[in-house]
Parts: sequence; structure tokens; C-alpha cells
Amino acid sequence: MKREILVNANPRETRVAILEDDLLVELLVDRPDARRMVGDVYLGKVEAVLPGIQAAFVNIGTEKAAFLHASDIVVPDAEPDPDDDDEDDDAPGGGRRERRELPPIQDVLKRGQDIVVQVSKEPISTKGPRVTAQVSLAGRFLVYMPFASRVGVSRKIGERSERQRLRQMLTELLPPDAGGVIVRTVSEDATREVFERELNSLIAAWKRIKRKNQFLRAPALIHRETNVTRGLVRDVFSSKVDALTVDSRQVYNEIAEYLTGIAPDLVERVKLYEGTVPLFDKFEIETEIRDLFKRRCDLPSGGYLIIEQTEALVSIDVNSGRYTGKKDPEKTIFRTNSESAREIARQLRLRDIGGIIVCDFIDMETQANRDRVLQELRTHLGRDRARTKAFAVSELGLIEMTRQRVRQSHWQSMTESCPTCAGTGRVFTPETIVRRLERAVKRMGAEGRREAVVLRMHPDIALHVLEEERDLLKRLEKVAGFSVEMRDDPLLKPDEYRLVVKGAERDVTQQYALA
Repeated sequence: MKREILVNANPRETRVAILEDDLLVELLVDRPDARRMVGDVYLGKVEAVLPGIQAAFVNIGTEKAAFLHASDIVVPDAEPDPDDDDEDDDAPGGGRRERRELPPIQDVLKRGQDIVVQVSKEPISTKGPRVTAQVSLAGRFLVYMPFASRVGVSRKIGERSERQRLRQMLTELLPPDAGGVIVRTVSEDATREVFERELNSLIAAWKRIKRKNQFLRAPALIHRETNVTRGLVRDVFSSKVDALTVDSRQVYNEIAEYLTGIAPDLVERVKLYEGTVPLFDKFEIETEIRDLFKRRCDLPSGGYLIIEQTEALVSIDVNSGRYTGKKDPEKTIFRTNSESAREIARQLRLRDIGGIIVCDFIDMETQANRDRVLQELRTHLGRDRARTKAFAVSELGLIEMTRQRVRQSHWQSMTESCPTCAGTGRVFTPETIVRRLERAVKRMGAEGRREAVVLRMHPDIALHVLEEERDLLKRLEKVAGFSVEMRDDPLLKPDEYRLVVKGAERDVTQQYALA
């Protein structure tokens, strides 16, 4: 499979695109005003300990306090599960935790206590960041965990003999009581000298963090994770990537210098793009980036997906669209579902969607076809750097799955709620608004008010009244017993209105517009 990485960088924004077989599969965006936090290490202060949910809230200087669960606290005397031997190839702060017996959180943490924590999940929606006290520091070949006690190997290294060789080598290199490490996927061909050099570097970084911790007052940032470009080079760029193209000479020099120290054989694969046509336009991916925010995603065969993101979960509906096949309807449905499975896996990566995801495929009659579609989905999810898990087709014909979520999706981070509809995507019809106005005026009349009232409304509502309900004002005056006038106000939202007492210009909308 052909793999390329494109980096479009300027002072206000860095965008990184990953292409597989010339198809955009992943997009990372980094901006100074929305800096990525995962992997950052803070000295925090415990604000509250909640025994009922075995969690604590820690002030790390963010708008909302960080959430710390009991399972993420360092307990020196807890023994890890001996069967929990394999590790994910994770970024800092996001690794699997050792399964162990946990003491009550109230016995470990007290309000006002200082604690060193690392961000494992960024603030999402109304929730603050999630943090862990089990700090981990990532290098290119190793993830160093100062509070762990064993050597793990990435599950993506499948050969048993190679796993044993790497585990044995790192066990010998790791100083006594220095902690534990995870050997990352890219380490298969690394030498003992490379491991030793990186391990010493990571241990030294942890010692610097501990020294810094002694001179700071909580809340304070102690250690910042590397930027998105350098982190991607560290975590993704390997011999399996054909080329890395950058359109900024400064970033190109930084990447080349970094690679010279850790993987000099890869430097020649880094290219500086100096063309007049913008880099992403040259590779024809700007249109795909623009379409990230659309609900509808078209499939090559003529079918399409509808992707709806909500607070609780993401729903994906598969539709055959204009693709109707030839004769056999089961074959038609199977082909549409198989194509959808591939595209769903790509869209989840591309849009950076996480959490609970429910996929409603077109109903298939045979169990064999259902299993094949599920396998197709799992195969393509296997290329995802985030952890995913897809469950068997349910009785309702749905595939439920989860995808690791450490930050907001592009839809959440790059868009904001519409000020008119407040994120619902809907506004009330003119008919509904007029009925609300009518009820409000009647309430005023029922209270015995007799001041003249001006109804201010959006021009579209006023036009509806003039065209469909010309007698509205006369009816209202007859029922209420006072003069009623109407004025259009283009500054109002389409479903917004005002009740203003004439002369006094007093707004009484809140008092009478109950529903």
C-alpha cells in the first residue's frame, strides 16, 4: 500500500494529511489558539474527592477541573495482573493501565493535595480534561512508564520470537527500580544501542520533570508534549511511508534535523514542496476536507452514508441511493454494505470521530453476508491508529462499535453552534411563531392590561402574516381589548419575536411569551 504524508504549515495553522493509495484517510489540525493537550504533564491541586464515583477533580489551570479516576492513581503497593502482558502502541497519557486491586480513592487523595498528572483526554463538549497520575513519556521506539514495573511489547508486533527478543533486550537495559517500558511497533529493526540511547533520554526527561515539580506552585504546566508535526514524525513516519512532503522550509529543516538523530535513513524521503499551486490543491484533497462537515457522504457505486454526531453517540445510516444493481437484490445490498464498511472506517479516521458509534447497514438475509460485512469493517478499522472495537451484528441489524476518543472531532473543534437554531439544525415555522404571539397577547389581555402593544418579528414572519393571516391584528385587538401593531425587525432571528409596550418602549416578552 502506498502511503504519503503532507504537511501544510503557516504561522497560524499546521495541517497534516495522511494518504493511503492516494486517498485521504487522516487529517490533523494544530492552531496556536487550540493547542493539543494530550501528553502534557501538570502539577495539579485536588479540588474535590468524590468517594461515590471513586474519582477526584483536579485543578490544572484549565477552564474546567480535570477528572481523575481511581484506576488512574499511582498505588505503589498494588501488584499488576501477571496475565496483562501485551500493550497497545499508545501515545503519552493514553496507554492501557495495569489491572490491580484499588484502595478507596479517599484513602489516597485529600482535598488541597498537590499531584502530578498527565492529560489523557482533552476537554470535550461540557466535560473538562481527563488526567492520569500514571505518567508515560513517548519516544520513537519506546514509551517509558516510571510507575510501571514490567516490559510490554506492542500487539502489532505479531511474531512470537521477535516479541521475546525485544522483551529480553529491554529487560536487560532497564535499570533496577527505574519503571517499565512499552516497545513500540516501529522498533522491530532497532538495535540495542538505539534502545539504550532513547531509554536514557526518556529517563532523563522524567528526572527533569521531578526536579521542576519541586519549584512550582500548583496549578502549573511541567512538561509539554511535542507539537503535532514532530509527534507525527515520531509516531507514524517509518519505512512503510513512501514520502513526507512539506511546504514550509522551516518545518522541513526541523523534521530533517530530528530524523538525522533518530532515523537518518528516512531523511531522503522528506521532500520540500516549493510549487506555486498550494500543496493540498496539488494533491486534490481540499475538496475532501471541505466535505468533512457534511452529513451526507457519497459512495462510488451511487449509495451514500448519513453521519449524525450527537452528545451521546454517532449514528451512521447506510442507503443504497441510486445504486439498484441488476437482478439479485441480496448481491446489490451486500455490495453496498461492503463498500459502506470501507468508507465508514475511513470517515471515522478522517473526521476523528470517537466514542460510541452505531452503524445501520441495509438488512441482509444471510448470516454469511452479515459476517463478511463485519469482517470488512474490522479489517479496515485495523489500519486506524486509535483503538477500535466492532461488535457482531445485533438483532436489529445494527453494528455497534467504539473508537478511542482523546480530543474533539473536527466537526466539534472547527465549527460552532448556529446562533439561530442553537445547534439543532431546526427553527420554528412562521405558523408556530404566530400562534405563540397570539397566546402571549391573550395573556396580556387576561391580566387587564390596556396599553397599546407593538409586535416585533422577523420579516419572514411578518410576510407570512400579510399573506396568510391578514385579519390577525383585528382578531387580537378584539380578544385582548387594546391596540396591536406589527413591525418587522431584520435584526431578530427567524423564530424570535418581541412584545413591546408602545410609548414606554418597554419589552415584556419574557413576562408573557411562555410558549
